Amino acid sequence: MKPRDQFLDDDGVEAALGMKRDPLRFRTIWISDVHLGTTGCQAQRLLEFLRATESETLYLVGDIIDGWQLKRRWYWEQSHNNVVQTVLKKAKKGTNVIFVPGNHDEVIRQFIDLDFGGIKIRDELIHTTANGKRMLVIHGDRFDGVIACAKWLAYVGDNLYTMILKFNQWFNSWRARAGLPYWSLSQYLKGKVKNAVNYITSFEDALAAEAHKKGLDGVICGHIHKPEIRDINGIKYCNDGDWVESLSALVEDPSGELRLVTWGEIMQLKKSSKLAGVEDLCALPS
Repeated sequence: MKPRDQFLDDDGVEAALGMKRDPLRFRTIWISDVHLGTTGCQAQRLLEFLRATESETLYLVGDIIDGWQLKRRWYWEQSHNNVVQTVLKKAKKGTNVIFVPGNHDEVIRQFIDLDFGGIKIRDELIHTTANGKRMLVIHGDRFDGVIACAKWLAYVGDNLYTMILKFNQWFNSWRARAGLPYWSLSQYLKGKVKNAVNYITSFEDALAAEAHKKGLDGVICGHIHKPEIRDINGIKYCNDGDWVESLSALVEDPSGELRLVTWGEIMQLKKSSKLAGVEDLCALPS
């Protein structure tokens, strides 16, 4: 019998007990690199995250739908539909949803500055935090030298990445049966291979330099699937990660502070107690 994830049945348990947990509320949430339309997309976990959280503004910072992979082979599960429907429902109920397309969903860039179903399509924009910090919000692919100068190489890299993810799924299925936690092969390789580390550093420096050039306090991006918050020459660089491996998002609390959160942290709160506010999250270990 296939083992169930320890968190996936919480909604059913709550319904059976007549319980309804309040969502964890943030001023702003940023998610990117969901890659709906691929087997590596963790759509069910993203769905749980979206249902467990609320925000005044929700940014979709690119690569939400993977047009590259869908062109090669159609793959679309019900959970992928559910993610789209949940985002549309949030927009209908008053959440300010802003979609900043990336390279994998670049076809949507033809609709820049238009609104669909309450979702605003924007190329890039400036977000002002509650404490007055002005942050550039952009997917980031235009600052990727491979994308800009040799797109064919990016396609080759995408195919290799997909192969690694498939192996990772098999490997982590075995680890789950053995009672071991999730482990990401691609994240490990990125951290160990010198060229990958240099590539990531160059990307982060380029985004920080762009924010500095525009006279801003920081930048919020996605693209490289590496969640990060750090200072680069006085510029606050934030990458919200992805929903293929990291299962992470960037959030802003009511005071304007930015923090990375993971699906696991949110589910831990949901499982342990009624969600009331971001002060509960701050009690968790970083």
